[in-house]
Amino acid sequence: MRIDKFLWSIRFYKTRNIAAEEIKKNRVSIGENPVKSAKEVREGDVIKIRKNQINYKIKVIQIPKSRIGAKLVPLHIKDMTDAQEYELLKLRRSEQNYYRSKGEGRPTKKDRRSIDDFTAEEPSDTENTEWDDFFAGLDDDGED
Repeated sequence: MRIDKFLWSIRFYKTRNIAAEEIKKNRVSIGENPVKSAKEVREGDVIKIRKNQINYKIKVIQIPKSRIGAKLVPLHIKDMTDAQEYELLKLRRSEQNYYRSKGEGRPTKKDRRSIDDFTAEEPSDTENTEWDDFFAGLDDDGED
């Protein structure tokens, strides 16, 4: 089976076209060699895939006849990805969700105003105000 079709059938990519594009970008390799979409996958091959800034490593156990359900994927591949890679992925996802939940879009006008209020500098007590200028010319008893 072709590698683009294999990656699609084990649900690693959503569409076969996306799988083919990722292969063209040299993000998929068998062993140490980058592959082309037409490369045949055999049982026992170790496939390295770069996706979401993570290096996945899977071993082909069995070739499926067509696209399979998510529950059947472990029958066809063995995940050999390092645990550190998954920790890195979890860390990156938690960093993204610290301010706004996914799908909320850019800040609203109210959010921008509250951000501006929070970051605005308060006038310091040492600065002269208009009243300081008004009373600057007067003596202590209130006369010129």
